[in-house]
Parts: sequence; C-alpha cells; structure tokens
Amino acid sequence: MRKKEEDQSARLIRCGLGILLGGVLALAICCLFLLGASVAISSGLAGEELIYQLTIVGCVLGGFGGGLFAVRQCGGALLTGLAVGAVLFLLLLTIGALFFETMELQAGGIGLLCGGLCGGAAAGLLGGGKGKPARKKHRKR
Repeated sequence: MRKKEEDQSARLIRCGLGILLGGVLALAICCLFLLGASVAISSGLAGEELIYQLTIVGCVLGGFGGGLFAVRQCGGALLTGLAVGAVLFLLLLTIGALFFETMELQAGGIGLLCGGLCGGAAAGLLGGGKGKPARKKHRKR
C-alpha cells in the first residue's frame, strides 16, 4: 500500500524542520563550547595559539549534537547529519558576514565546514543505525 502524498509532504516538512532545529542546536552547542574555551584561555588554562583548533572542535561537537537531534527527529542517518553540518556552516557564515567586514574562506572557513560536516556525519552514522533486524531461529522438530 502506497503512502498518500499528504503523508509524504508532512514527513518532508518534519524532516526539514528537524534539520533546521538541529542546525540551531548545533550553533548553540558550538557557542557554549567556545564560551568555555574563551574562559579557559582568558584564565590562562589554555594558550592563545589553540584558538583555531578549539573553534574546529566546537564545530565538530555542535554538528554531532545537532545531528543526533535531527537524526532522531526524521531518520535518514548520514544525509541528515551532513545536512545539519551544512546548516551549521551556513549559520556561522551568515553570522560572520553580519558582524565582520570580510568573509574569506581562506581565513579558516574550510576547517569550520569540514568540522561541521564531520560532526554531523558522525552523528548520522552513530545515531541512525537501527541495526539489522534479528532473525528468528527456527527449531528443528
């Protein structure tokens, strides 16, 4: 029995909303991690030379957290996680364009993109796997 078009469109809207909310959650997780990292740097627990690496780690953690949320909302596993990573990067790119005069991908944007995509892909691989269904064992009679 085929699903109705209304059911398919409702699922598509639910997945799209899950991906967008996952991207916003990923941005929030990334910002909270970076807030903790900035406190650690300003208190002297971490050196200033680690800023770029900590930013990429924040993107990976944010993409992972947001990807897990989105995968639980709509499934789709890897593609959903990658979409959340892309949404995270686009949000970071938009914020950067609004608050800074220049936006150059050579200034570290590629690392942020890779970090967000890797975190989202990891969430898709780990959070979406329901595994193979268990086969019933047949008894010999």
